[in-house]
Amino acid sequence: MPQGRPEVVPDDGLTTRQRRTRPLLMVHTGPGKGKSTAAFGMALRAWNQGWPIGVFQFVKSAKWRIGEERALTVLGATGEGGPVTWHKMGEGWSWIQRPGTQEDHAADAREGWAQIKRDLAAETYRFYVLDEFTYPLKWGWLDLDDVLETLTTRPGSQHVVITGRDAPERLLETADLVTEMGKVRHPMDAGQKGQKGIEW
Repeated sequence: MPQGRPEVVPDDGLTTRQRRTRPLLMVHTGPGKGKSTAAFGMALRAWNQGWPIGVFQFVKSAKWRIGEERALTVLGATGEGGPVTWHKMGEGWSWIQRPGTQEDHAADAREGWAQIKRDLAAETYRFYVLDEFTYPLKWGWLDLDDVLETLTTRPGSQHVVITGRDAPERLLETADLVTEMGKVRHPMDAGQKGQKGIEW
């Protein structure tokens, strides 16, 4: 994509403008750090455009105070850019199962997905961050067929970015943009725990 120009222009009957404004389904996956951070960076761009933003965090504890949440919520309240709505469901980090039954966590995920479906149908937001959404798919808590059908038939101009490790292959095949974050080295490899300002 030299100088921001596509290497191929498809013969799809669309104008350059129509193709350029087509809503995107994006996936940030892989074992490396930065999947959510990149998605929240995109949300900042959406905020700057004045787009309503809906953030749906799966499997991260509602008790955690995430830095991006505070920043985007404060920005969303300024009235200068787009409004920001933040939803949390579930407990625990992606790779740790917290207390509570699997059925409880699965029910939280299903409730969150039901809300996303309602919001997509109503075109509530222009930009959606489905953070750590790959995990409920991987664990079978959500029906992948339903998710793919809903996302590919969403109305209007709603952009969706999904984050998390181990994204299902069918999701990757469906997405317009897929970024895989690789890991070369991480401080945790040397026994260092996460720290303020870097992990949250």
